[in-house]
Amino acid sequence: MPLSPLTALSPLDGRYAAKVEALRPIFSEAGLMRRRVLVEVRWLLALAEEKSIAEVAGVSASTRQYLLTLADGFSLQDAERIKAIEATTNHDVKAVEYFIKDKISKEKLGDHAGLAKAREFVHFACTSEDINNLAYALMLRDARDDVLLPILDKLIHTLRQMAHALAGQSMLSRTHGQTASPTTLGKEIANVVARLERQRKQIAAVELTGKINGAVGNYNAHVVAYPEVDWPALSRRFVEALGLAWNAYTTQIEPHDCVAELCDALRRANTILIDFCRDVWGYVSLGYFKQALKPGEVGSSTMPHKINPIDFENAEGNLGIADALFAHFAEKLPISRWQRDLTDSTVLRAVGTAFGHSQIALESLLRGLAKLSANPERIATDLDASWEVLAEAVQTVMRRYGLPEPYEQLKALTRGQGITHESMRAFIEGLALPIDAKQRLLTLTPATYTGMAADLAGKI
Repeated sequence: MPLSPLTALSPLDGRYAAKVEALRPIFSEAGLMRRRVLVEVRWLLALAEEKSIAEVAGVSASTRQYLLTLADGFSLQDAERIKAIEATTNHDVKAVEYFIKDKISKEKLGDHAGLAKAREFVHFACTSEDINNLAYALMLRDARDDVLLPILDKLIHTLRQMAHALAGQSMLSRTHGQTASPTTLGKEIANVVARLERQRKQIAAVELTGKINGAVGNYNAHVVAYPEVDWPALSRRFVEALGLAWNAYTTQIEPHDCVAELCDALRRANTILIDFCRDVWGYVSLGYFKQALKPGEVGSSTMPHKINPIDFENAEGNLGIADALFAHFAEKLPISRWQRDLTDSTVLRAVGTAFGHSQIALESLLRGLAKLSANPERIATDLDASWEVLAEAVQTVMRRYGLPEPYEQLKALTRGQGITHESMRAFIEGLALPIDAKQRLLTLTPATYTGMAADLAGKI
């Protein structure tokens, strides 16, 4: 069966393919190959800059640019060539090494013929993980900084605008699913903004680390070949030049602690958004939000009246899949038997899947939010039917002025009983309170009993 969006095994390459297009150049196998080529080429150039390694020194500016072009101009045809080499080597990183060596063979270099002597310094003193850990760190950095964070920033901006616009829209709270002290719709959204901003900072702050120190992390071969070179210093300069943080102490593999940190941070942000999706779903169900009609869209195959909150349901589902994967990555990747086992290689290949489901979820949320509008009439109906929520205010004022058993009196009046404006007013009028305090309570309504909610929402 030919591969197409209709025959793809994964929905990311099928139904959702167009939605994750930005991640394809990063997490595809071709994307991994391109970054492997970049690391290999940059390592060769780093060796060429080390005066003690005379055998590869003296690379001209034009030759340097030629080498960098192998990565910058990496094409699908190049990826196919590496895959063809791998069919013989049965080793993906060795295939990349042979690909580069072929590119700098004497007969192909022309003006850069002097580079041919450096062929055997491609992948010099490296284990495959020296290349892989750096390639994956670059992939994660690009996916985080260029794809996910910009979408998350757009979502936070959209939510902040909603928080400001709805800062004064009173709304009944529902702690434990029961009527509770009112808030405002904008303040509830502001809470989400504050939570997301904190996680956004932590996602961006995760240091993506890398190493290039040989088969078991000790520069064994490096020191034997060139004992005069300060290999840790060279390693550090190289890793930091890639825009990554240097990890000085590793086994054969960089231990992936930073990948776990990033996955945990992304999972926390996603969990906040699952919470938000469920709340919005509930408010749509209550009628607090109306959804815009989309011409031609069908809500149900049998119930024509329905406008379902499908964007929030889609987001919740994709966030759950992403979080399940992120949790596995965070738990598994930092664990390696002795100096190295291959389980991390298999698992790392799926990292892009978690990013893909996260991206789809964020886009679905943005799409869903664009359809929402508050329904003040429905919200007001609930508030007007819930005068019992003022019991908190009344008993608190009673406490201030020393009235007996304030909580117990309000409990007897309100718990499990229908309270109206009139019955609440009658109770307040019978209290021995100062005139100004009593008047404050008499003018209070469920819609105005929102404390500092509007102010807090406006300041987010």
